[in-house]
Amino acid sequence: MSQSDERVLFENMKKGHIKSFEKLFHQYYGYLCSFAERFTNDHDSAEEIVQDFFVRLWEKRLQLNIDSSVKSYFFRSVKNLCLNYIQHQKITEKHQINLRLENNIKETYDDIYIESELAEKIKKSILSLPEKRREIFRLSREEGLKYRDIAKKLNISVKTVETQMSLAIKSLRDKLKDYTSFILFF
Repeated sequence: MSQSDERVLFENMKKGHIKSFEKLFHQYYGYLCSFAERFTNDHDSAEEIVQDFFVRLWEKRLQLNIDSSVKSYFFRSVKNLCLNYIQHQKITEKHQINLRLENNIKETYDDIYIESELAEKIKKSILSLPEKRREIFRLSREEGLKYRDIAKKLNISVKTVETQMSLAIKSLRDKLKDYTSFILFF
């Protein structure tokens, strides 16, 4: 199609002749999609950009004045739409990265707060145990002694150690029931 034929079609399109618009569309749609895909690296996005270009072309046909060739105008317009698309994608990706970072920071802060609160609650719960039970619990959990070794060290029966440990664990479980899911998670 010659430049003069394109110019006639364009001028007729400006007057509202849909057939002239359709001829321009069919002449350039495939070429413009291939051109746009070089920028976007995505066939669907390229087609969407070109379709958007033709919609805008029709809607703004009365205001358009083309100094260069119609073909040059089409390709330059699609290139600009592609650059806008790429810029928008970069902004969107940056925003998503920032949101993920904010969420991670918030989750980390929440976890640290819960952990410190939990540690304080555990400490208070252990201190609230009766003295002998607390000592048996500490020897088992903090020093890692076996029940037999605790019994020997405190000069009590293994059965007494087992009973006291069972009562200590039950007491701590009751006092820390609000943190059960967090404790199980860790």
